[in-house]
Amino acid sequence: MVAAAFSSLLSMETEEAQIARGLRRRDPELLDALIEQYQHRLLRYLLHLTGNHAMAEDLFQETWLRVLEKGHQYDGRNRFVTWLMSIGHNVAIDHLRKRNPSSLDEMKDPESGAPFEPEAGGPSPLDVAVAHQQQEKFDEALERVPAVFREVMVLRFQEQMKLEEIAKLVRSPVSTVKTRIYRGVMALRPALKGSLR
Repeated sequence: MVAAAFSSLLSMETEEAQIARGLRRRDPELLDALIEQYQHRLLRYLLHLTGNHAMAEDLFQETWLRVLEKGHQYDGRNRFVTWLMSIGHNVAIDHLRKRNPSSLDEMKDPESGAPFEPEAGGPSPLDVAVAHQQQEKFDEALERVPAVFREVMVLRFQEQMKLEEIAKLVRSPVSTVKTRIYRGVMALRPALKGSLR
C-alpha cells in the first residue's frame, strides 16, 4: 500500500511542469487558462511600472506574445508567475528605454495641422466613488516613490511574491531587495501624509 502511494506521488506532475510541457506544445487552451488566471496581476504590475493605463495594456499584450514565443524556455523549476512577471518586467524596461519623448508642438493632427491637444486628465466619475478614494490616494502617493523602490514594493506587498523571487526577477541580491523595500516604505510615508490632507 505504501509502495503504491509512493509510486503515484512520483508519477504526479507538478503544475509548473504541466505548464512547461503545455508551453512547449504551444497549447492554446493552456495559454487561455494562464491569461485568465494571471491577467489582473500582470496588468496591475505593468500599470504600476509605467503609470500609464494605455501603455500598460500594450505591454500586457506584448508580454503574452513573448510568453507564446519563448514558452519553450520555461522549464517549470520556478513558479510560472515569477517567470511571467520577469518577462513583463523585461518588456516594460525595453519599452521605456526605447521611448523617445517628443515635443507636444511636434505632434499635429495630420489632416488639419492643428497642434495636439491632450484630453483633460482626471479621474472618471466611477473613480471618484467613495469606495475608491483611499486606493486612489495610495496609488498617487506610490507614484511619488522612485520607480526602483516602487517596483519591489508592488511585487512584495501587492503581488505577494517572495523576496527570493523578486531578487531573481530584478536580478539583484535579496539584501538589495530588502533595502529597496525599506527605502520605498520610508519614501512612501511623507508621500502618504501629503496625499491624505
